[in-house]
Amino acid sequence: MSRIAYIIPVVVLAVVVVSSSVFVVDERQRALVLQFGQIRQVINEPGLNFKIPFIQEVVFYDDRILSLDTSPTEVTPSDDRRLVVDAFARYRITDTIQFRQAVGVGGIRAAESRLEGILNDRIRAVLGADGVTSNTILSEERAALADLITEQARVRAAALGIEVLDVRLKQTNLPAQNLDATFARMRAEREREAADEIARGEEAAQRIRAQADRTVVELVSEANREAEITRGEADAERTRIFAEAFGQDAEFYDFTRSLSAYERALRSNSTFVISPDSEFFEYFDGSALGGGNALAAPAAE
Repeated sequence: MSRIAYIIPVVVLAVVVVSSSVFVVDERQRALVLQFGQIRQVINEPGLNFKIPFIQEVVFYDDRILSLDTSPTEVTPSDDRRLVVDAFARYRITDTIQFRQAVGVGGIRAAESRLEGILNDRIRAVLGADGVTSNTILSEERAALADLITEQARVRAAALGIEVLDVRLKQTNLPAQNLDATFARMRAEREREAADEIARGEEAAQRIRAQADRTVVELVSEANREAEITRGEADAERTRIFAEAFGQDAEFYDFTRSLSAYERALRSNSTFVISPDSEFFEYFDGSALGGGNALAAPAAE
């Protein structure tokens, strides 16, 4: 039993030592073997590796293409129209030793903080250069500007052991303090355009109404003229017919006119005081028709 009691701690210690000595580098990683903070070995290939237990330590770094979204930064193009721009970058660690020396124990977080500073600095420099306006940034030339930012950032990021593969601009907005003024200007512009359209519409409506009124006047005048002509022709025809009819017997014409006058005069309730021998009653005694009471004759029948 006493021998077993000695063997078990030795086995446990051996297992601990072996497990502390062996490490595996994944195909997505790179590794640095450090001894008292100094780099002793660089491992770029995946597989099983060994280190001195309790003396050496292993630091792993991602060997894949990484992405970084920058925080919004304000730029002032050459037309003095301030813009807020944010971008994203694709990068990878190419020199593990240089990367460790540049960022120390901060690792990826420290590297991305410094890389973001480089990107924002290059964004402000490129987008604020002479000849670059806000319209240029918002046009198809935006891709060429992003390529220029990528090239400049790649040169500066090389000191970190990082290769910047690509930088692209995501959003380009106005600063919050300028939005209200911009919206107010846009609203005023739209209201002015609406007022112009309304004024043009009212002008066109007045022109159409005036044209319609003139057309109505012309049509009514033409209709009245034609009506007067027709009425005059009808009156002339009536007069001609009457003249022909009554011209055949003038005495009969006088008789019918007198009867009409009697009818109109006696229809009212007025009282007439007229001399009996007045010409108005010439057909009452029959003298006008050659004797006999002309008006009384029909009653006698």
